[in-house]
Amino acid sequence: MSSLSEKNTGEILNGSLQKAIVSLALPLVLNSIIQSMYNLTDTFWLGRLGTTEQAAISLVSPIQNIIINFGMGLTAAGSILLAGYIGEKKPEDAKDMANQLFVFNILLAVILGFLGIIFAPSAVDWLKAEGDVKPAAVTYLRIVLLDLPFLMTINTFASVMQAQGDTMTPTKLNFLGIVINMILDPVFMFVFGWGIAGAALATAGAKVPCALIALKLLSGKNVSIGLKLKGFHFNLKKIKRIFYIGLPTAFGNSTMQFGFLLMTKNVYLYGPAAMAAYGIGNKINSIITLPSSAMGNACTTIISQNIGAEQLDRAQKAYKTARKMCMIFLLVAGFIFSRRIVASAIVGIFTKDENVLKMGVDFLSIMAFFCFTNGLYDTTKAFFNGTSNTHYTMIIEVARLWLFRLGTVWVLINLLKMDEKGVWYSVAVSNAAAAVCLWLLYLAGVWKKRIESRKT
Repeated sequence: MSSLSEKNTGEILNGSLQKAIVSLALPLVLNSIIQSMYNLTDTFWLGRLGTTEQAAISLVSPIQNIIINFGMGLTAAGSILLAGYIGEKKPEDAKDMANQLFVFNILLAVILGFLGIIFAPSAVDWLKAEGDVKPAAVTYLRIVLLDLPFLMTINTFASVMQAQGDTMTPTKLNFLGIVINMILDPVFMFVFGWGIAGAALATAGAKVPCALIALKLLSGKNVSIGLKLKGFHFNLKKIKRIFYIGLPTAFGNSTMQFGFLLMTKNVYLYGPAAMAAYGIGNKINSIITLPSSAMGNACTTIISQNIGAEQLDRAQKAYKTARKMCMIFLLVAGFIFSRRIVASAIVGIFTKDENVLKMGVDFLSIMAFFCFTNGLYDTTKAFFNGTSNTHYTMIIEVARLWLFRLGTVWVLINLLKMDEKGVWYSVAVSNAAAAVCLWLLYLAGVWKKRIESRKT
């Protein structure tokens, strides 16, 4: 992996930007698809159990995501700093940062998982879950939170590898995880008869061997940047830098997910069928926009390394190249998936309930048609993150949910008296508004003042 790291860094700093973006993004696309398959596999098999189980997992997924995304925000900061050290040619600082990030993430995972498990019933009560949905939701949430230390180990491994330009190795690891999950899901759910608890156990259990392999790889003798925990002590300066860059992203991600939680609460007012449709539609749309998200993540690494190497013009060129590629792809893909005949065929894979199918098709058609705005948002967000301007992305993330989305929901439902379609349209409107706002901030050049902050 050492020679691969050097080759990728050379391409990022001096080679073709299109090639660098694609070579980093393609494994990330595969990796994201694999990650999504965890929930899609659960959704598929839970659909065989019934609408109640699908509604339960859709209801508590935002709670799970609030906790996970907080940790991932800090992990992303570590990746940005690692890439910067690589660009600055400071390998010892990069190695130490990898160790700081790993230990910090494990401690954080234990604390967040413990708190999440304790407060799971209260959170489900707050969401107004009733009947059979309530115990199913609590059971699923508590079990999946048990895997947080393993998940954070895998995410730390992915961040360390990505900072070096290696996105393929984490993809292979996650592929192993989804294969295990796909085998365990039907066995635990139907053969053992554990139902929704089986789905959660399969998801958690699949991460254990992957985390152990990640640890093995990070501790290898031939790894250029890995774990050397003997004699470890916290470096307060580096921890401070992780917080300085990561907290805005962590809070932004968590606040965004809490906004999703409020959206979930609004959707649940229309019943379990609407809740199931919302969950299915969101998961399918996330697959459509995966290339955009992957290019954004790849772009963050490329921009961060080039900023570290004091190549600002090249960093901006990388952003503009990725932005163009993303928006063109999503314009075409969005047009195809927004056709009702296509949307109906895809949603029909996950449900046989006619009411869920109709609502799911409506939601997916609307989301897909406007998904090209995700390309603008993901790549511009990557530029701000790569230049250590994470506070701007936090502000826009918060505004996207709390101002644009919830505001639009209120207007469409309370003033225009729309049904669940008011929720569907609010998602598209808020995504577009956030993308435009972030792009205008880029054009205003507000990011220039903070480039030097990463060196302090």
